[in-house]
Amino acid sequence: MNSVQTVVSQTSPPKKSFLYDPKVRGIFYQVVLVLAIVYLFYVAATNAVENLQRAKIASGFGFLNNTAGFDISQTLIQFSAAGGTYGDAFIVGLLNTLVVSAIGIFFTTILGFLIGIARLSKNWMVAKVAMVYVEVLRNIPLLVQLLFWYIAVLGTLPQPRNSLEMGAGFYLNSRGLFMAKPVWGSNISVVVAALVIGLVGTFVYRRWAKAQQEQTGRQYPVGKVTLGLVLGLPVLTWIVLAVTGANPITFELPRKGTFNLTGGMQILPEFVALLLGLVTYTAAFIAEVVRAGILAVSKGQSEAAGSLGLTPGQTLRLVVIPQAMRVIVPPLTSQYLNLTKNSSLAVAIGYPDLVQVFMGTVLNQTGQAIEVVVITMGVYLTISLVTSFIMNIYNRRVAIVER
Repeated sequence: MNSVQTVVSQTSPPKKSFLYDPKVRGIFYQVVLVLAIVYLFYVAATNAVENLQRAKIASGFGFLNNTAGFDISQTLIQFSAAGGTYGDAFIVGLLNTLVVSAIGIFFTTILGFLIGIARLSKNWMVAKVAMVYVEVLRNIPLLVQLLFWYIAVLGTLPQPRNSLEMGAGFYLNSRGLFMAKPVWGSNISVVVAALVIGLVGTFVYRRWAKAQQEQTGRQYPVGKVTLGLVLGLPVLTWIVLAVTGANPITFELPRKGTFNLTGGMQILPEFVALLLGLVTYTAAFIAEVVRAGILAVSKGQSEAAGSLGLTPGQTLRLVVIPQAMRVIVPPLTSQYLNLTKNSSLAVAIGYPDLVQVFMGTVLNQTGQAIEVVVITMGVYLTISLVTSFIMNIYNRRVAIVER
C-alpha cells in the first residue's frame, strides 16, 4: 500500500503557481489595460478642464439654449437668426445630414446594382462602359468630384433672370432648382391613413403569398399588388377627395419675375452637388460589391434555372440575386456608412450639414470645442450603429438557414 502511494506521489505533476495560469494572466492583462485606458481618459479630462479654466471658457452644454444669431440656407424646421438657438441649429444640421444621407443611400443602391449587373453583361459595349465608370469614379477623390459638380456643372447655369424653363413649373438656374411646393390641406390625414392601410395590407399580403408559395409552389403578383396598395391607394384617395372639392394637396408654383423667382420650393445647388457626388462615387464601390456577390453564386444555379425554363432576367431576379445578397449585404453596409460619413465633406461646397453648421459656425461663435466635437462624434457614431443594426437584421433574414 505504501509503495503504491509512493509511486502515485512520484508520478503526479507538481502544482504550478497561479501566476502561470493562462486564465489568471489573461484577466490580469485585461485589468491592467482597462486601468491604463481609464487613467488616460482621466488625464485628458483633467487637462481639458484646466485649459478651459485657464482660457476662462465655461464648460457644459448650457450654450445650446443661447440665441444663435445666424441664418441657415436650408432648414426643415422653423429657424431664424433672432429666435433660433444653438440647439435648434444643431437639429437643423442633423436633419440636413440625415436627408442627404437617406436620399443618397436610396439612389446609390439603385445605381450601384445597375452598374454591377451591367459589368457582367454579355453585351461588350455595356460591360466596358460600366467598367470605365467604376474605374474612373472610384479612383478620383470624392472632394474633387464634389467641386466638379458644384463649380464645373452647376456653377455654369444662368442667372435667375435667365432661368431655364423645364416645363410643369420647373426652373433651373445658378441658385438651384425651383419647383412646385406642396401645400397640405386639412384632409391630408385621410391620404396618410390610406398610405398606412396600404403598407399594412402589403405586409399581410406578402406574408400570405410567401406561405402559399411554400405550400403550393404558386407565385403571386407581389410586386404589382404592393405597388397598387402603397402607391395606388393613396393616389386614388387623393383623386376622390379632389373631385369632391376637398383637395388635400395643392401646389404653389414658382413665378418668374424680372430679376428673381418667387414662390414654389427651392432645392439648393449645394444639395444637388453633394447628392450627385455621393451617389455616383459610392455607386462605383457598390457596383463592385454586387459584381463580386453575383460571381460568388455557382454557375450551376443559373444552368439549373435555365433548364427549368426561366429567362435570363427571371434567373437573375429569382435565383442569382437572392443567393448573392448574403455576400453583398456586409460590404454594402460598409458603403452605406461611408456615404453617411462622407457627407461631412459638404462643408467644402457650403451645404449646411451637421459639420458645417455645428462644428463650423456654432463652434466658432461659442468656443465650446470639446462639447461640440463630442456631440458631433456621438451623432455619427449613433447613425452608424443604427444603420449597422438595421442591416444586420436584414442580413440575418437573407442568410442561409442550415437544417
